[in-house]
Parts: sequence; structure tokens; C-alpha cells
Amino acid sequence: MIQASELILNPDGSVYHLNLKPENIAHNIIFVGDQNRVEKISQFFDSIEFTTQKREFKTTTGTLKGKRITVMSTGIGPDNIDIVMNELDALVNIDLDTKQAKSKLTSLNIIRIGTSGSLHADIPVDSFVMSKFGLGLDNMLRSYLIDSISNSAIEEAFIQQTNWDLRKGKPYVISCSDELEKQFHSNQMYKGITATAGGFYGPQGRVLRLNIQDPTLNSKMDTFHFDNQRITNLEMETAAIYGLSALLGHKALSLNAIIANRASGTFSADPYKAVDELIAYTLKKIVQ
Repeated sequence: MIQASELILNPDGSVYHLNLKPENIAHNIIFVGDQNRVEKISQFFDSIEFTTQKREFKTTTGTLKGKRITVMSTGIGPDNIDIVMNELDALVNIDLDTKQAKSKLTSLNIIRIGTSGSLHADIPVDSFVMSKFGLGLDNMLRSYLIDSISNSAIEEAFIQQTNWDLRKGKPYVISCSDELEKQFHSNQMYKGITATAGGFYGPQGRVLRLNIQDPTLNSKMDTFHFDNQRITNLEMETAAIYGLSALLGHKALSLNAIIANRASGTFSADPYKAVDELIAYTLKKIVQ
């Protein structure tokens, strides 16, 4: 039995951070970082059956064209993803009354809709990127046993080509779900490796008043290549989502609206339009 200190429940029986019970979530789940984006997606539902919020974790479940969908805000960063993924999995794969893992496991479909910055001039603002791989620079997933799911060849190539300082931890690389990649494929969408940083400023090469360990890291990532794969963009959640989904037996895919181009120094004139178009595309693919 899982101890109460390890799987914490609220007095009403819901999981501690997400404030959810098993019946509150659908099989298809859309992740967004910003809690305000939950309503931007759920407004397209034909009906809404449930909504709740605790801290930055806002969840709405409803139906669109007969398909039940949950939209959930995760907040920012791999640490939040650790909370969200483990508690979501507990909702479907642990009996919350007996605190025992279920004998028959459920696999969720998790699609992240995020905003991101491109590292290449030829991936312009307002375009879409599908993350074929997540490259974790954050070290969170190394708390788990990941050797069976990580791509060590890309990891080692990245360490060598960027002269990565292992004092920051060893990067990890996880693939998206092949099934979801095929379902959401578009010839107009860029594909590549999405780097996931553990912070927004120094970890992503931004300098305000603090010097950083490797001021050339972004340019090194820009030139990284492995087996026709390159690092397309940089954000803060994808690799953590891919890693925990793979470990727990869920399918995950990250779709990114590019609102900034770090190579050219440009920012989208209307980032909300790009996000709205990605939302429409994602919902269309889910209900097809």
C-alpha cells in the first residue's frame, strides 16, 4: 500500500495539488502552461461538465463533437510537470481508496499546446513546431530510472558537441509518442528536438545582471545536429512531459507556437493569433 505521506489526498478524496478525482478527467488531455489559456480552449467545447482550480492548476473537462476532452494548466517548469504527471497517473492507475496500484493500467493521451522561441532563422515566428524529441537540460527526470526510455546516442552527441558542463547534470533525451506524431502530422509543421530548460533567464542564455556559466550555449545548440535532427526550439516543459509519460505508460506530444526567434531577435506581432490557430488545429485533430 502507498503511504499517505507519499500520495497525499485532500479531505474530499481528490489528489492534493490538482484537486481532482478520477471521474473529473477525460482520456484526452491538453496541457497548457498559462491558466488563462484553459478558457481559451474550453470555450470551443459544446458542453462543459466540470471545472476547478487550485493554485496554478486549473482544469476544465467538457465535450466537443462527442469527444470528451480535459484542458489543464500546468504552470511553468519541469518541477510542476513532476506534480501534474504523477497526480494525473494516480487518478487513473491507483485506487485512491485502497492506495494500491491497479492491475489494469490506463494510458492517457497528453497533448501540450505551448509557446516557444525558435533557435533558427528559418523557423519563423508564427510557425508551428512538433517536438519529435525532448532534450531535458533541467535534471528533474534523473531522479527516476530512465535508462530504458532515454536516447543515449543523442545525449552523448549533445554533451560532446556543446562541451556540456556535467556539473549542471547530465542531459536526457526522450521521444514523443509515435502514435500521436502520426495523428497530428502536418506538412506545414516543423519537427525537431525541443530543448527543455529548468529556468527562463540564465538556463536559457539570457543575461540581465548575472553572468552565466556558458554564454555561447544557444549558438552551440543552434549548430547541434544528430542523424538529420536539430534543436528547433527552447522552452520549459516538453522533455519532462515526454519522460514521465514514457515511464508511466502514457502517450505524449508537444506542439509549439513559435512566438520568438532567438536567431533573428524577432517577436511575433500578434502571438495570440498564432496560439489560437494552434488551438484550432489541435482540437480538429483530436475530434477527427
